[in-house]
Amino acid sequence: MDSQTIVGDPDASLEALLNGMYAQLKTWSDPMHRMGEYAGDNMMIRGSSTDAFYEFLSYARTPNNYRLTQMWDSGYKAIAQASNIIDMIDEGQSAEIDNKIGESYYVRGMMYFYLTRAFGRPYYQNPETNLGVPIVNGTPDDVLNMNFDDRATVKESYEQAINDLKKAEALLALDKTSIYASKEAAQAMLSRIYLYMSGTYTAPNTEYAQLAVDYSNKVINSGKFSLLPRAQFMKYNTFIPENNAETIFAIKRVASEFSGFDHYYGVGGMYANLGGMGWGEMYASAKYIDLLNETGRNDWRSDSYNMIDARAAFIAPTYSDDGSEVFRFVKQDGPNTLNYVQAKITRSGGTITAKEGDDTYTLMAIDANQETYSILYKDGKTYSGVIDDYITLNRVYPQFYITKASLEGEESHLHSPVISRLGEVYLNRAEAYAKLGNYGDALIDLNTIRERSIVDGGYTTLDADNAGTRIDKERQLELAYQAERSYDVFRNGKELTRHYPGPHNQFDDISATDYRVVYYIPQDAINSYPGTLTQNPTQ
Repeated sequence: MDSQTIVGDPDASLEALLNGMYAQLKTWSDPMHRMGEYAGDNMMIRGSSTDAFYEFLSYARTPNNYRLTQMWDSGYKAIAQASNIIDMIDEGQSAEIDNKIGESYYVRGMMYFYLTRAFGRPYYQNPETNLGVPIVNGTPDDVLNMNFDDRATVKESYEQAINDLKKAEALLALDKTSIYASKEAAQAMLSRIYLYMSGTYTAPNTEYAQLAVDYSNKVINSGKFSLLPRAQFMKYNTFIPENNAETIFAIKRVASEFSGFDHYYGVGGMYANLGGMGWGEMYASAKYIDLLNETGRNDWRSDSYNMIDARAAFIAPTYSDDGSEVFRFVKQDGPNTLNYVQAKITRSGGTITAKEGDDTYTLMAIDANQETYSILYKDGKTYSGVIDDYITLNRVYPQFYITKASLEGEESHLHSPVISRLGEVYLNRAEAYAKLGNYGDALIDLNTIRERSIVDGGYTTLDADNAGTRIDKERQLELAYQAERSYDVFRNGKELTRHYPGPHNQFDDISATDYRVVYYIPQDAINSYPGTLTQNPTQ
């Protein structure tokens, strides 16, 4: 579009420009999700894959990865389009135009944050010297003789994101639905950014923790959003974002963008096969299932369906039609390997035996009402597990399908990625309160989220010894499959452990200082960059 035409008649052009900017988020959100979620510990894959996303899961980092390039390119296209709107359209013409400019600032600030957290080291690790991302705001006047600066520092990159989001907060005054940027969306993102800057539990930065509280307060006290009641929350993924009282901002997808088997290629397509759509090759990890079952066994069987933790409703095991009962547990299958066992059981009076091959075991009750038992296995170890219907396997792994990124409007894998929702903001404030030493208020916020999912499951105490563990556990349970987990682990200086079945290196624990915590700058971006673009360390 000719720039003079846009400047001469901004009302006629702005809507098209904004649509183009938002459209970049659709392309960007796919690799963004895979980079954030696959690098965590909420999911497993059935086997190694030739797809570029397998590097995210296996931590086999390379710069020649088309999905990395897609995330980088779409992110910077959104930044460029937002910047061009900001540069070409004058503020103060009308509330409507100012709001659209504010939407552009929001998208630009959000992109800088997401790019920096993927390609720059956690904030607590020397942000003044560690490299973030290049700050390139808009199309240069002379595109034939461009020469851009190298990557800004992490601190400078965060400052760019914060300044943009504060400008968005000031300009966004209209009430629109949650598929558009809003004042509260900017405030929610600022609450998260300041939380990322708030240090670790053992070495908190109280200035930034207080700012995380302040921006969380703005969102919560706005009264524009509300936590879904438990029964509705269990169907969160099925609601379109405009009709979801808890969603603050989501990237809108519609079914017409897909055709036929294209539904395979949404992020939910790897997590489940629904109505014949999807690959169904990634499942909830045994670690995540255990976390869901920590306060009581969640039973997915149709004749005894009972969710102790509401978040278990986003898991859908693929039960066999023959109704065979098994004792399922995870065993040590070698010095560095864990695997599932589903041993068929026989009931005889009050005695239950499980048979695996030629070996028969008598189960010992842990909680007979919940059908949790232990077994003294032939390797001399005692394992605990559950009596359940047989779950069909993909290779050797039971298929614990994940539906949280599927079924929007009941449309197989349609999903509008959630960027911010009120549940996260409460958890942001809980963590920030804890880092300020205000454990009383932190406990109230933590239990607000926990007791929605687990009836009467709130904690009675929170203190310096347990706050980090309990708050991080709740974030893992609540924000699973929203691309937050790996970043949450590393920003607090913790170690990622993935001691559960799957083809990944199960006992390769990733520390927050490991070079693999950050992704390489895509080689294509370095090759095409008009200037020096420094690569991340390779060891």
